[in-house]
Amino acid sequence: MPQSRRSFLATLGAAAIGAALRPAHLAARTRHLDDIGLQLYTVRSAMRTDFDATLARVAEIGYRKVEFAGWFERKPAQIAAVLRANGLTAPSAHIDFNLLGDDFPRTLDTAAAIGHTYVTVPWIPQQNRDTVDDWKRTAALFNEHAAAARAAGLRFAYHNHDFEFTRVNGVVPFDVLLSETEPGLVDFELDIYWITRAGFDAVDYMARHAGRFTMTHLKDSAGAPAHTMVDVGSGTIDFAAVLKASSRAGVQHHFVEHDQPADPIASIRASHAYLAALNS
Repeated sequence: MPQSRRSFLATLGAAAIGAALRPAHLAARTRHLDDIGLQLYTVRSAMRTDFDATLARVAEIGYRKVEFAGWFERKPAQIAAVLRANGLTAPSAHIDFNLLGDDFPRTLDTAAAIGHTYVTVPWIPQQNRDTVDDWKRTAALFNEHAAAARAAGLRFAYHNHDFEFTRVNGVVPFDVLLSETEPGLVDFELDIYWITRAGFDAVDYMARHAGRFTMTHLKDSAGAPAHTMVDVGSGTIDFAAVLKASSRAGVQHHFVEHDQPADPIASIRASHAYLAALNS
């Protein structure tokens, strides 16, 4: 995670609301493309300038879900009201790793007041991931806080970048997180761009770990070696295959994201148009 994103989350905070424990999603077919979501980090500058108008524009483009990465100093009731006015839901919010401590109960309260289902950690600081034992301790930390989230009627998830796939003493850290966290407690939000950039196969991971991935980030890569991030559908990732695999794996929510788009509104419009045209 670039420093700008860590600072963004640390400044704005994060959380998500929700009630509703995970449904029995593995038994039901998920309709992916009728309710495409957007990670609001993509339009963060516009959100800072005009929170209400930006969410209205997101809804006008056709998005039906959003994922927060900071609350922009709004109170939960204010956020819930704007979402409701625009026909949007917010199943998830990214929260800073450093909130996994004494402030976590307050984060859960805020999340529950807004209406999120998931609180999702999107980054692990470097000092917590140098060794395999570090990764195991992080997994234990996730289990502990996921249990607290469940007690509050929420779900806990982790979102990957590419560093989770850089081997430590011959071990893939992401595999440590999958094996050391409790399937009934800790879910994962698979970022399709970052796992692809790391040289791993998103479709394979979803097939081998069905039920662990309940959300995705959909963003595209222009291809190796640079893996420039581009709008969904304008790069090299096979999203038809990704969506088919995610349906079988039990994914419930898909969020479009672009970390640094030249024109955020044009970017989210193009990505939505591409995904809306795909058949699952």
